[in-house]
Amino acid sequence: MNHVITEKEKLQAPAGQQVSFESGNEMAAKAAAQINYHIMGYFPITPSTEIAQYLDQMKARGEHDIKLIPADGEHGSAGICYGAAVSGARVFNATSANGFLFMLEELPVQSGTRFPMVLNLVTRAVSGPLDIRGDHSDLYFALNTGWVILTASTPQAVYDLNIMALKVAEHHDVRLPVIVAFDGFFTSHQKRKVLSFKNREVVSEFIGERPTDFPNAVDKENPVTIGAHMNGDDLIHNNYQQSEAIYRAEKVFEEIQEAYEKLSGRAYPTIETYEMEDAEAAVFLINSAAETAKDVVDRYRKQGKKVGVISPNMIRPFPKEAVKQALKHVKAVLVGERADSYGAKGANMTLEIKAALQEMPGQQPVVLSRVYGVGGKDFYEQDAEVFFNEALEAAETPVAAKPFDYYGVHAGDSKKRLLPIIEPQHSGSYDSGLIKVTHDEVTGKLKVKVPPLRQLMNKPKRIASGHGACPGCGIFPGLELFFKGIEGDVVVLFQTGCGYVVSAAYPHSSHKQTFIHNLFQNGAATLSGTVEAFYEMKRRGEVEVGDDFTFVMVTGDGGMDIGMGSAIGTSLRNHGMIIVEYDNEGYMNTGSQMSYSTPIGHMTSTSNIGKAQKGKAFHHKDTPQIMAATNIPYVFTGTEAYPQDLIKKAAKAQWYAKHEGLVYGKLLITCPLNWKSEERYGQTIIKAAVDSCFFPLYEVEKGKTAITYNPEAKNKREPVSEWLKYLGKTKHLLKPENEAIYLEFEEEVEKRWNRLKAKHECEYL
Repeated sequence: MNHVITEKEKLQAPAGQQVSFESGNEMAAKAAAQINYHIMGYFPITPSTEIAQYLDQMKARGEHDIKLIPADGEHGSAGICYGAAVSGARVFNATSANGFLFMLEELPVQSGTRFPMVLNLVTRAVSGPLDIRGDHSDLYFALNTGWVILTASTPQAVYDLNIMALKVAEHHDVRLPVIVAFDGFFTSHQKRKVLSFKNREVVSEFIGERPTDFPNAVDKENPVTIGAHMNGDDLIHNNYQQSEAIYRAEKVFEEIQEAYEKLSGRAYPTIETYEMEDAEAAVFLINSAAETAKDVVDRYRKQGKKVGVISPNMIRPFPKEAVKQALKHVKAVLVGERADSYGAKGANMTLEIKAALQEMPGQQPVVLSRVYGVGGKDFYEQDAEVFFNEALEAAETPVAAKPFDYYGVHAGDSKKRLLPIIEPQHSGSYDSGLIKVTHDEVTGKLKVKVPPLRQLMNKPKRIASGHGACPGCGIFPGLELFFKGIEGDVVVLFQTGCGYVVSAAYPHSSHKQTFIHNLFQNGAATLSGTVEAFYEMKRRGEVEVGDDFTFVMVTGDGGMDIGMGSAIGTSLRNHGMIIVEYDNEGYMNTGSQMSYSTPIGHMTSTSNIGKAQKGKAFHHKDTPQIMAATNIPYVFTGTEAYPQDLIKKAAKAQWYAKHEGLVYGKLLITCPLNWKSEERYGQTIIKAAVDSCFFPLYEVEKGKTAITYNPEAKNKREPVSEWLKYLGKTKHLLKPENEAIYLEFEEEVEKRWNRLKAKHECEYL
């Protein structure tokens, strides 16, 4: 429901500030735009993706000058940001969960070489299993990176702390990168009334000029070596200097927040306390849960119960003295944490609070540790009541209190266990006996004979009905048609993406045969391990002699961007498996962001249309040609619009995977939701893509290219505009003012098609 800001609220706004109703992600983007960073290297991951989307929308409208650089994955985005930071630029990024872990290797590099930047960590559960909702399991991995960490409990705090974060990072006594962490979906997406400065000049003046006295890589008068190898004697001194800097950051932050309070009217001490002056029992909570707990404090205070809440605005450096001061009169404190430190009998904040309290003279408070709210499990007032009641009870009878426990765990009832709705399919179910593949020993090529399509319809589907794909989604029709050409049993691995998310949501599964999931960046490597383990166990006689599988990895939604390195490595090792990519031309599972498979000029949520930009700025990646260059036995393209062609290629793919090594296939599939097309035109759209030669059908068999459908030879060639006219995401390309982009796109399609024809005609190309 939209909140309407009243005229009274507008009039009550402090001078120079405006009232609005915004989410945490919107406020992070607004702060970044007002700061006007030089560079943002980014990669989409829920729930942080919106920050880049909002910034791209503003960029299209000409509201900031930030150079937004789409990376190939979070590891790449961290590299982009570090490279920009060493140049002396102001740098910004946002990420979540496994994306944060993927960039983790780069973070100590940046802090260890002392280059400032700001990273928004929109906290989310780290898989596995995969859960896209908010907890702090990613945040706790950040604690040892050497970055200053600020925590924002509200959208207002997200805005304010982002402004202060850059000033802290660039302070001459600190010179360290800073993380602003806030709760995924709780703070990132929920809208609240906020205040922001009307003019970016106020923000610019508060932050000050970009420091020019730091060493940087683009000062020709002062060349420097950045990141030289060190021995132990030197490294310990480097670490000591970094350690001293991060401890100085606490005082620097306090000074900066005092100045910001005078400017904005909002204070952010390192530790925020609520009704703690005479509290006997307290609850310590990070970020949004603290806001819920405050309402319970108000109610309990009316009942005469002396309780309070402690919530940090900074956790690195850990504000030890402020914590000690807040707890000096407390008998018991319950530390609630949205993540565990497995095996430590308490999560990270618990252990650090206990360590701080060891320095206090006299009787120390009882410290209880409770892991709660993981995977985005909601935290309500009644949950806060349980925490306060436990703390009050421990204050009275500390011996009876259980020091460490999980809260919100419910034992399952075996009588209510879920049973399979559809019987799994196995041995014999998928052997039609109708597909014949023969190998010509002389030519080295395969001959494939497939029956009429209707005869193959008796083969059961590999994926059951009941999945949650959008209406008109082309993933499963395309995959099922491909699987019609595969005989026998399969083991399938899906990388993260729409195909995975909608077909395997615990406790249900649409997969009738063995299914594995791993993340975008590691699917190919994972399945290659499965393949080699199976054949090694078979060689040792530990697997039944007659057992056999075809191993298939399914990727899509940009998985051949972030997962390209893994796929190339798997190809070079030439494992006996098939990689099938469903190409929907974007990161659709996170909301239709631009990927490297997005064609030039196409609109996505991070390649918006406006006066300052006209969709994606560069051409799409030609993945089949990249994979063919690794010299794997077989590469193909296919679509459901030409079923016989695809089934033949699937049969070939299976033969090569079983006899010679790795196969890669690319299927163009429709995504009506994000292509902004009508569901009924699915096959028409795909056929137009083929007939316009944007998506040619061909195969590369042992290095030799063969076009399997030539629309020119059949007199069916269409202009690219015949394909684009069906797509809402490209309608702007057909307007006269965008003719230059359209012509560039058309020229690239023609160039690739002519190159392909040349390869078809000459086997040595």
